[in-house]
Amino acid sequence: MGIEFTAGWFFASLLVSSVGLGLFLYGKKQARAPQLVSGLAMMIYPAFVASPLLMLAICALLTAGTWFAVRAGV
Repeated sequence: MGIEFTAGWFFASLLVSSVGLGLFLYGKKQARAPQLVSGLAMMIYPAFVASPLLMLAICALLTAGTWFAVRAGV
């Protein structure tokens, strides 16, 4: 099953990658590993996920993981 380039896929990919870029730049500027790593992951993984809903779900999990990591003091 390959990736179908639909409008929903492009929108979800753009949204997730934009959030990832923001997190990556923030993590780089503030030297914060959780934001840097999750931002990098959010910029890369949309190229390998075919479903927009799955893409948004993974983004939500990465965002929640980043929040928990920051709350834990990482």
